[in-house]
Amino acid sequence: MFNLFQRIGKALMTPIAVLPVAALLLRLGFGDIFDGQIADIMKAAGDAIFSHLDLLFGIGIAYGLAKNSDGAAALAGAIGVLIAKAVYLSIDKDVNMGVFVGIIIGVLAGTLYNRYHDIKLPEFLGFFGGKRFVPIITSIAAIGVGVLAGYFWHFAQAGIDAFSNAIIGLNEIGTFIYGTLNRLLIPLGLHHILNSVFWFQLGEYTHLKDGVEVVANGDLHRFFAGDKTAGVYMSGFYVVMMFGLPAMAYAIYLNTPKSSRKKVGAILAGVAFTSFLTGITEPLEFLFLFVAPLLFVLHAILTGLALATAQMLDIHAGFGFSAGFIDYVINYKLATNPEFILPLGVLFALIYFVLSYYTIKLFKLKIFDERTDEITLESEDEAKAFIAALGGKENIINTDACITRLRMQVEDNSLLSDEAFILLGAKGVIRPDKHTIQVVLGTKAESVAEKIKASLANI
Repeated sequence: MFNLFQRIGKALMTPIAVLPVAALLLRLGFGDIFDGQIADIMKAAGDAIFSHLDLLFGIGIAYGLAKNSDGAAALAGAIGVLIAKAVYLSIDKDVNMGVFVGIIIGVLAGTLYNRYHDIKLPEFLGFFGGKRFVPIITSIAAIGVGVLAGYFWHFAQAGIDAFSNAIIGLNEIGTFIYGTLNRLLIPLGLHHILNSVFWFQLGEYTHLKDGVEVVANGDLHRFFAGDKTAGVYMSGFYVVMMFGLPAMAYAIYLNTPKSSRKKVGAILAGVAFTSFLTGITEPLEFLFLFVAPLLFVLHAILTGLALATAQMLDIHAGFGFSAGFIDYVINYKLATNPEFILPLGVLFALIYFVLSYYTIKLFKLKIFDERTDEITLESEDEAKAFIAALGGKENIINTDACITRLRMQVEDNSLLSDEAFILLGAKGVIRPDKHTIQVVLGTKAESVAEKIKASLANI
């Protein structure tokens, strides 16, 4: 079950990766960059994505969960969402599952693909066998989901509403809890599931679109729909990703022996700038997550504090991808009090630096050892080196990746050496179970996965 949740968390990144485009289009349609018909076109294009998040989630999750990311699973996910929605709305027109219908159908479609993509039917039905069977069986399952939702989703919705009201009612305390959990779940890869609730389901905002009332759910969706109260569960991340983590990186650098500072500085500068510019933090976080977990707990608590403080200052700044400088600039005029992020960021940079510096000193934390070199290889040799580190072709069951992690299914991970992966540039290694290993590589993870697949096909 834990492995399934991790896979769902990874699969969620596929539809989420589309959102920066939607956010940029909406921003261009705001009216201050373009006007008239051009602005209307941009806004309509962005709205088209946000209006069909459930469909995108159904397609993306099914695609992400399917073996070899096959398109047949994505097609099944799309068909399943359309059928499930049509069925539950025919039973009760007031039912609104939001992105949950996409998540549920996506998981179903991906799972059914893995189970039935190679099914053999009797000869007279042979045309419908194999991958063609997947949309058929998914359609039947989607009818069941739609019926159940039509009659029983209001109970689930009541629970979601109660949870939403409880979290919102806690004000800054609830935001602090969310921010802290968001970081603490990163090693398990489950933070995407938490985010999907807060960013795409929590709260609702009714607005007019083409003369019709439309409901937007979730902090992220509501922010781009024009809800000035949204952005509570995103604003504080700008403070952490643009200021806090780079300051922590500098504290780590100053606590590194002078003989190693040149090499360590190059590594830290790269991942700190990535965090500042794009909001991608895992390459930096995994540098100290396993060797200095106390520092990571400090980071999680400070993240929660940053989000709570941003809420206290009435900052409402959302993002389409992550809370880096690019999103900050793009969405500046859509935000409320975004100028407060800069002085707050400087304050938290100081807090991060001081607490990190003295935590490392006091507890004698050793982030980097004497050897910080990585093996530099050509593309083909790199793939072969990873295959060797993974125990060879016979030990590899499946190769996959998300934005920053190489996600491998293997026969047995007990004999694999973390050191071998670290020499190949890994920032950390996670072993959720005996048959799974995740290698944190940063933004090159997906390209490494493709090289491994290509190399395995030629062995």
